[in-house]
Amino acid sequence: MATELSILDLILNASLVVQLVMLLLLIASIASWTFIFSKRKELKQALSVSDQFEERFWSGVDLSQLYKQLSSDRYASEGIENIFLAGYREFAKLKQEEGVDTAIIVEGSQRAMRVAFSREMDRLDARLPFLATVGSTSPYVGLFGTVWGIMNSFSALGNTKQATLALVAPGISEALVATAMGLFAAIPAVIAYNRYSTNVERLANRYDTFMEEFISLLQRQARLK
Repeated sequence: MATELSILDLILNASLVVQLVMLLLLIASIASWTFIFSKRKELKQALSVSDQFEERFWSGVDLSQLYKQLSSDRYASEGIENIFLAGYREFAKLKQEEGVDTAIIVEGSQRAMRVAFSREMDRLDARLPFLATVGSTSPYVGLFGTVWGIMNSFSALGNTKQATLALVAPGISEALVATAMGLFAAIPAVIAYNRYSTNVERLANRYDTFMEEFISLLQRQARLK
């Protein structure tokens, strides 16, 4: 408890610039933790949806029936489901038209899936740049507060005849708190960014593999026109 009170005293007694730096780092840390938990939930949901969808898709279910189920108003589709819906919607539309070549049908379905894929990846990548920014800049922001606090401490020595450690220690301690807060904000953000970026890349590869396999199925169905 004494340590907590002493840290609190250091923060309260710091100069205005150092306090503003600490406040900025605190806000960045709170925001990054909020994004970390929300992104964790989002990626977990995306993985679960992919597992459930692919299990249904490869179970031999009729694709038109699966499309009707996923496109119903009662069902909120997402992730890999949206890619399937976009591809099959375009496939069914082009297949009903007279005189449309098989290659055109397949290419149209592939383009529609690529658009849906890009939208899903944009959604999964959202807020990751913020974590990267917090992780890369927070230590430097904290260092700025530290340098400013140390400058103030040594400037105060100019008004004294005898410089002692007791005179500069409080100011340096206050300044070093800013560095500690910078690291506290940066380290979790960097870890989360690296982990979530890897998870997003794995989902992207999974979506891409599904699209290639789905296109092969659509090619066979298009020839049965």
